Amino acid sequence: MWPFICQFIEKLFRETIEPAVRGANNHLSTFSFTKIDIGHQPLRINGVKVYTENVDKRQIILDLQISFVGNCEIDLEIKRYFCRAGVKSIQIHGTMRVILEPLIGDMPLIGALSLFFLRKPLLEINWTGLTNLLDVPGLNGLSDTIILDIISNYLVLPNRITVPLVSEVQIAQLRFPIPKGVLRIHFIEAQDLEGKDTYLKGIVKGKSDPYGIIRVGNQIFQSKVIKENLNPKWNEVYEALVYEHPGQELEIELFDEDPDKDDFLGSLMIDLIEVEKERLLDEVIKFSKFWFNKAHITLMPTADNLDKVLTSIRADKDQANDGLSSALLILYLDSARNLPVSYVLMDALLS
Repeated sequence: MWPFICQFIEKLFRETIEPAVRGANNHLSTFSFTKIDIGHQPLRINGVKVYTENVDKRQIILDLQISFVGNCEIDLEIKRYFCRAGVKSIQIHGTMRVILEPLIGDMPLIGALSLFFLRKPLLEINWTGLTNLLDVPGLNGLSDTIILDIISNYLVLPNRITVPLVSEVQIAQLRFPIPKGVLRIHFIEAQDLEGKDTYLKGIVKGKSDPYGIIRVGNQIFQSKVIKENLNPKWNEVYEALVYEHPGQELEIELFDEDPDKDDFLGSLMIDLIEVEKERLLDEVIKFSKFWFNKAHITLMPTADNLDKVLTSIRADKDQANDGLSSALLILYLDSARNLPVSYVLMDALLS
């Protein structure tokens, strides 16, 4: 299948990624791929997990442990600035979810195929001419890491690739599913952190300036930095949309802020199936070499407890950076008809 998968990837690059890049920045309006060759080394599937519980009978959910290490040739240019760059190798490692839905009674038995990563995959790109690309006005503030994050997030939940296999399927509902719930995270405190700051060339051990990174899919939150404290208290609240469970996880990482490179202090992963079962997780968990207080992690999929939610919001609203919500409004913009003729277009035609 690999040659045909490569054809699909090339089509995806030209019809989806290229227009998205052009529309992202005025300086990229002349961006284009001049060559796309993914190479002959196929993607490997190292493991498959099939979900049989808490799954709709009209769908099949697979988690694939994928690994791709390939020598490829992807050349791009920005004509406006006479800039050329390229990619000569790519590595991708991660868990890709494949959803086959809806299952139907006629061939091909599957109405559509959806692909996405549950969390950001490990992505390494060997660039050629990256310096030229970053010299383009409007891009000179970017870095290799930021570019990798942009590419990774394009493939991470809630973003997804949906391929209809029959014409009758409601593709919009598959591409933009309604979230399963809203996850509220109270980021309270940590204890007995490791002191990473040193003085006199490491002779004197200091403290740390800890902060947290919280991830749910491609939704990322960063706490404030607590200066020189090994027992920091953040008392912050965040909300994240949950689109997939089982399989989706809450990731927490702690870092020590430094002028050059931030030091890693520890990490924690929480399966959201735990949260769904318990409704409220309020406990202390030990990870790495320190204690982390993980409290009030809740998942509310319905409005049955709205009064209780509103009460908790009033109590916690001062701790949330952007305030807290009591309900979720979802808007799907489908299409437009009988639009007036653009005067700008008419002027262009007349001239």
